[in-house]
Amino acid sequence: MSKEKIALVTGANKGIGYAIAAGLGALGHRVGVGARDENRLGVAVGKLRAAGVDAFGVPLDVTSRSSVTEAAELVELEAGGLDVLVNNAGISGEMGPGWAQDPTGLDLDVVRTVVETNVLGVIQVTNAMLPLLRRSSSPRIVNVSSAVGSLTRQADPDIEIGPVMAAYAPSKTFLNAVTVQYARQLAGTGILINAACPGLVATDFTGFHGPRTPEQGAATAIRLATLPDGGGPTGSFFEDDGTIPW
Repeated sequence: MSKEKIALVTGANKGIGYAIAAGLGALGHRVGVGARDENRLGVAVGKLRAAGVDAFGVPLDVTSRSSVTEAAELVELEAGGLDVLVNNAGISGEMGPGWAQDPTGLDLDVVRTVVETNVLGVIQVTNAMLPLLRRSSSPRIVNVSSAVGSLTRQADPDIEIGPVMAAYAPSKTFLNAVTVQYARQLAGTGILINAACPGLVATDFTGFHGPRTPEQGAATAIRLATLPDGGGPTGSFFEDDGTIPW
């Protein structure tokens, strides 16, 4: 009988993160639900358990070094290891009219705040969890990115990529670049790390605008989190239909 796999999903108390946690739980993973707000965290864990998921709460602010350290210790204590890390926690930053961020008048503090969560938080959490992941027989890391981070698509005038988002979109480009660097460094270790785009999903993150459900948005991340043993893609960027150009 195979050993139960352990997953940690950050920002998992709602939206796409919750759907990823539920999907991994339905596949038999024991799931650590990472979230900043402990009340919402408790509610999410309760809902997942009621749905039959073996879930446990992980209080986690990805921007806080002490919180991340404590989260790694809690996962070790609660689950004894980690097989899957899904870095889902992210923010858009303050938006202007039309859900846009105009680079010509952008507050640098908005950029700093977005990068702190969407990029530096991912690095901080990943590095804290790597000692646990290295002990896994099939470790997987998924960074939830966005197609708006694709420079190829952003630069093509014939592709509709949405409003100008001068803090959020570059943060995802930065995250994609970091993902590639991890893949290069971890080559040959068995740790597969990839970026996943959920598409435009109707959650509170998007003001509930978008044609996709959280479950649809979670599908690519779940697939990458459960890549089979014996090798697979690493250092790549995926959506439902395949790879996304950098």
